[in-house]
Amino acid sequence: MAGQLPPFVEKFAVSDRELYDKVAEVREIAYPEDGLDRKTAILITLAIDAFKGAAGGVASLAKQARAEGATEEEIKQAIRIAYYVAGMQTLAAGSAAFDE
Repeated sequence: MAGQLPPFVEKFAVSDRELYDKVAEVREIAYPEDGLDRKTAILITLAIDAFKGAAGGVASLAKQARAEGATEEEIKQAIRIAYYVAGMQTLAAGSAAFDE
């Protein structure tokens, strides 16, 4: 899934080339050509961006996922998984209200 980095990272290609190159290296090992299939990797990334509250990233990744053949149900599931996992922290902390 190697390719262009997000636009906000691309700005560092000029302002801090050393950092930019390191980020690009991490992208290469995070998304190796022989790793997860592209659609699955995009859906995982979409779920993480949803968890982080990166709406622009989610919108962009949803378009990419659809282009790779993801169905609306698969996109919904990725978002639901992110919500389920993120919500567990709230329940774990909230359960302290019932400790004796």
